[in-house]
Amino acid sequence: MSKLRSLYHAQKPDISISLSERRSTYTTLDRLTGIVSITAPVDTPFDALNIDFIGTARTYVERLTTAAAISGRSEAFHQFLKLEQPPAQLAACFPPDRIFKAGRTYDFPFEFAIPEQLLPRVCQHKVAHPMLRELHTILPPTFGDRDADSKAEGTEKSIDDMVPDMASVRYGVFVKICKDKEQGDEIVRTTIATKATRVRVIPAVPEAPPLDTSGNREYTMRKERTVKKGLLKGKLGTLVMEAAQPPSMRLRPRRGSDSETSIATIMLRFDPIDEKSQPPSLGSLTSKLKVLTYFASTARQSLPSKQASLLDLSQGLHAQQLNLSSRCVANVEWQEHKASDELRRSDSVTSTSSLSTGETPRPSETFRKGRYWTARIVVPINLPKNKAFVPTFHSCLISRIYQLKMELGLPAAGLAGTMDLKIPFQISCEGSAGVLSPRRVSVESAIEGVDISDDEQPPDFFEPRTIHIPSPEYQGQSWLGRAAPRAPRESFIDAPPGYSYFARSHTTRVPVF
Repeated sequence: MSKLRSLYHAQKPDISISLSERRSTYTTLDRLTGIVSITAPVDTPFDALNIDFIGTARTYVERLTTAAAISGRSEAFHQFLKLEQPPAQLAACFPPDRIFKAGRTYDFPFEFAIPEQLLPRVCQHKVAHPMLRELHTILPPTFGDRDADSKAEGTEKSIDDMVPDMASVRYGVFVKICKDKEQGDEIVRTTIATKATRVRVIPAVPEAPPLDTSGNREYTMRKERTVKKGLLKGKLGTLVMEAAQPPSMRLRPRRGSDSETSIATIMLRFDPIDEKSQPPSLGSLTSKLKVLTYFASTARQSLPSKQASLLDLSQGLHAQQLNLSSRCVANVEWQEHKASDELRRSDSVTSTSSLSTGETPRPSETFRKGRYWTARIVVPINLPKNKAFVPTFHSCLISRIYQLKMELGLPAAGLAGTMDLKIPFQISCEGSAGVLSPRRVSVESAIEGVDISDDEQPPDFFEPRTIHIPSPEYQGQSWLGRAAPRAPRESFIDAPPGYSYFARSHTTRVPVF
């Protein structure tokens, strides 16, 4: 039997896939070019040749229950991307009789471009909100493919990507040679030979808006703790610890390039019990990064959560925690404020569910009229270099999110304790150098058509700018809110929807987990 198998494989054409200028990592709009070489040991007739760039996701969930009928493994497979080399271009390189001659090598060039977005048809299942379908059509990164990582690094040993075996996302160039055969009254296409080579893809992911953490138990943005003077002594006051969601950590798609440093800001507020009480002494501030990987054997209709992964047998969760830094904050500088400052702040600042960077936390529940103290701690966030990180993403089967944990030590008179916050943390990824979005390309092409003298500079549309109050002759020409006059209905037919249109429409607020 083994001789027959070896004889069969010896008759199959040999397929070689050579990538031109192979990169360690491909990102959005990168071009993947190369040549497929086919050498047949014997004359091999064929009818079709396919060269495709394919992206797939695969998951499985172990269901461990007391009921034997429910226990077992459930698996899922999703092909979310398939780019085909045009058959007309391949047919131009075919031998005239469509027979690979023995000992002769045939070359077929190919070229693909990493897309910016997936087609809407890849996510056809039910979703709780249209926003989720938009997330599912964003290109996911290579995930859990250690072979592609090792090839990208040029070594047999790959960096830990903190991905469980139950989830994987893979990209590769697939080649297939087919032959049509008659079986009864039907013509069946059979496969003669196949070949595949996998590549590592990390798409460009822009920074998303901050998450709405109100009512979400998985995040803790604010904590209050009563501080005592000592063992069996009276209260000193209430310490408030609050944070705002930090900016995203921007990765660079190429390996060997350091990621940017993000900064988390911790705001402290101490409301003393009386005028004589001073702020408590602080210990160390420890920052940790929690890496959460959600996977499911059925398409998810909502964003993943810990509670859903525990109740739903088709979902799973893998968590890993990394230590980032630990620093002593005993010498933090406290600033004293009066109650009048608090009144002015509350009158001028609109109340929000989350703290803005640099904003003073709202008073504690025990705060009465009087003075209070505030302090700010800036914590640089750097990712460990011995781990491989991917951008935050959500697909139909797999999600990767990150969470920052800040622990503040309070060594107060023998009553040591801690206060901790759980903050959402986002990792994004920039594109390749020189690769511009279609919007920026169109703007820059328009700039090229404008005559600019040597001493003038073209306008930079992508730099931040200051918005000034318009001149007096331009004021009073616009209307806001209910005072705006209503135009005839016919005038809105061809006009884009304005802010008032969205204000009148019914909106649904979906919590982000």
